[in-house]
Amino acid sequence: MKFNTLDLHGIRHHEVDLMVENYVYLNQEDTPLKIICGNSQKMHSLVKTVLDRIECEYEEGMGNNYGAIIVRKL
Repeated sequence: MKFNTLDLHGIRHHEVDLMVENYVYLNQEDTPLKIICGNSQKMHSLVKTVLDRIECEYEEGMGNNYGAIIVRKL
């Protein structure tokens, strides 16, 4: 399955909140969505904070998908 993807590599932490929220709202009809956070625990935490605030159902990637978060439902 091909995901609609937001890649946060190169994005500064202070930009994450608005970028993730806008991405999810603008693409909510195209779930599942993939957000690539990379290996940064801080980036994972920031993304999960936004997703929790806007009440998304999501799962963290494992194995080959480590570093990504899949948004299942808004």
